[in-house]
Amino acid sequence: MAKTRPSDPKLQALRQHGCLNPHPDKVLDPLFAGADFFDARDLVQVKYEMLRRVRVEHLPVSHSAATFGFSRPTYYQARSLLERGGLAALVPKKPGPRRAHKLSAEVLDFLQQQRARDPGLSSLELASLVKARFGRAVHARSVERALARLEKKRR
Repeated sequence: MAKTRPSDPKLQALRQHGCLNPHPDKVLDPLFAGADFFDARDLVQVKYEMLRRVRVEHLPVSHSAATFGFSRPTYYQARSLLERGGLAALVPKKPGPRRAHKLSAEVLDFLQQQRARDPGLSSLELASLVKARFGRAVHARSVERALARLEKKRR
């Protein structure tokens, strides 16, 4: 019979909220080496402690970032987030849509009809027509890409 690991509620919560550090092994700070309170798996805690070390203890940014497993640009991004939105801003946001969600099948059919009717229409003009007909603001470049994908499928 296979052994089952006991579930770790904190690990599950970190994963569920997108706060699980993908590289806890890169956190080299001594506070995170076995302490119960400091948890290298907690991305928000690790980033906050990295920022605190620079601000309060005046560690160099490059040293602090490396000690906590991050790059200097990540440090500056985290600092900016903290300054603008407080600790809650360090919680990673869910990524945005991964597809052309405004360009539904109905909108794409409309775009193809308009392009067939007048091949000289620019993508900017087509985007304006989508706004007028469907009330959806789409970028001209999104229209270009969508029509190119449709053309590619037809080949």
